[in-house]
Amino acid sequence: MKRSILERYGDARLPRYTSYPTAPRFSASIGAGTYGDWLSQIEGDDPISLYVHIPFCRSMCWYCGCHTTITLKDQPILDYLDVLKREISLVADAMPRKPEIATIHFGGGTPTIMEPNEFLDLDFHLRSRFAFVEKTELAVEIDPRTLTDEMISALGRAGVTRASLGVQSFDPKVQKAINRIQTPKQTRAATEGLRAAGVGSINFDLIYGLPHQTVASAIETAETAISMRPDRFAVFGYAHVPTFKKHQRLIDEAALADAAGRHAQAEVIAATLLDAGYRQIGLDHFALPGDSLSIAAKTGSLHRNFQGYTTDACETLIGFGASAIGRSAHGYVQNEVAIGRYAQSVATGQLATAKGYRLTADDRLRAEIIEQVMCDFSVDLAAICRSHGVSADTIVNGNPQLRRLLADEIVTLENGVLLLRGEERFLVRAVAACFDAYLAQAGRTHSKAA
Repeated sequence: MKRSILERYGDARLPRYTSYPTAPRFSASIGAGTYGDWLSQIEGDDPISLYVHIPFCRSMCWYCGCHTTITLKDQPILDYLDVLKREISLVADAMPRKPEIATIHFGGGTPTIMEPNEFLDLDFHLRSRFAFVEKTELAVEIDPRTLTDEMISALGRAGVTRASLGVQSFDPKVQKAINRIQTPKQTRAATEGLRAAGVGSINFDLIYGLPHQTVASAIETAETAISMRPDRFAVFGYAHVPTFKKHQRLIDEAALADAAGRHAQAEVIAATLLDAGYRQIGLDHFALPGDSLSIAAKTGSLHRNFQGYTTDACETLIGFGASAIGRSAHGYVQNEVAIGRYAQSVATGQLATAKGYRLTADDRLRAEIIEQVMCDFSVDLAAICRSHGVSADTIVNGNPQLRRLLADEIVTLENGVLLLRGEERFLVRAVAACFDAYLAQAGRTHSKAA
């Protein structure tokens, strides 16, 4: 049954549903003027979240799907940080109040490519324009290969609460095939240094489906990582889209596992983490029982945003930097992707918005359903539809993909409640896709479902 299901669903290319509608629906009809209007309408005392994008790395990892630029020089980074601080001021000036910050996430690229004093200066600038409080969470993505003791100290001084370390795989053969050589010793030193500096939560990123990766090496990587006892894991399937990420053409496609092989790697990583006492959170996260992510999953307060599964419940997310995506009650916005165009926009005193999306009533309904499916593996369609003033029949009837999932016994639907069978939870993206009104227009830009 499982192989048959994999053959039917495993090769489908589907969104990760970190937003709905997904980024391919964004258009240039939403620009700087619209975003400025949306910012001016942010009122009340509700906290907001921030995302700060640092699109630079010292070398290219061939599996990477992020927007980043390779530089061996510091001047492009310094120039970018000057523009970034100016954008932060422009956005803050467009808002009617100085909002409280719930969370701030520094992503990349490699945020720790900055010098320590530059990170502290950026942190100071953000604090001068927004209201940081004692409970504000600060998260930073880190490349352990280039992390220095001085940067660790700066992260501690800034009050960073969570660090996310890229690991991917400890298998030397895999590392060579993806152009990322990283030893367990480097990773352990970074982990221990961050903890000593007061960073209370550590996350490791792992990837399955990489070239030359095997079930055995996936287990070995997981066991090595577990020995360092991070608080969380994010375990992603490699998305091979060389048409859009040209550096992925350097990866030998013949060395990539098929759907069954990818699934086997994902299964053994999950089993190894579960055996070590971690709890599975949604599709691809794992956390220790006392971690806030585990508690949120247990209490039904888990959410999903552009960083994956999160405890962040803020309606407003402000994105800073080239390619950064933000969200408000009105919809989504994304900055210019190219660093040069981003800098030109900010230099003229304009917001750097290049495109976005204005949410409709139907979008809000489907977004709530999709998020709950992705987080809880079940959703009360009748209750959600009722809260939006529509009949569940508008979602269920005439839905051939949902009928197919019901026929294959991947989901059940009783009294308006849709439930994903436990052993088929790896297909949760296929279930969420049932409620995506735009999926047929997205093409093959997404990763495989399994």
